[in-house]
Amino acid sequence: MSLKQQLTDAMKGAMKAKDSERLNAIRLILSAVKNREIEARAELDDQGVIAVLTTLVKQRKESAQVYRDNQRLDLAEKEEAELKVLQEFLPEPLSEDELMALIDEVITELGASSMRDMGKVMKLVGERAQGRADGKAASTLVKARLAG
Repeated sequence: MSLKQQLTDAMKGAMKAKDSERLNAIRLILSAVKNREIEARAELDDQGVIAVLTTLVKQRKESAQVYRDNQRLDLAEKEEAELKVLQEFLPEPLSEDELMALIDEVITELGASSMRDMGKVMKLVGERAQGRADGKAASTLVKARLAG
């Protein structure tokens, strides 16, 4: 079953359960997916939907942090509730060991040896770990590998 179909089914389930917070979060996802499809003038596959979800997760994390920094706990909690729903539809995240193995594999494959290769390494790591690894964590690990 495609990710878009899973989202649609989850929306129907939230409607039946009268779970308005979950329903709103899922509608937000479907709306973002539809907007991306309009921009691309093509229907998104599961990887495209995961890219949209990843963007939304990043936005929610940043917004929640800003709200917490500004003592707006009510808004931060709302963002974090949406974040939990978003993360349900993302693939299982990579463990740190799996991420390190992926980074080592990419560095070996590209023959990367210095910080000048960081962009190439990050691009390939991002493509292979799409939706399964945090960009900041990956960046930190790649910097440590290339600098060491």
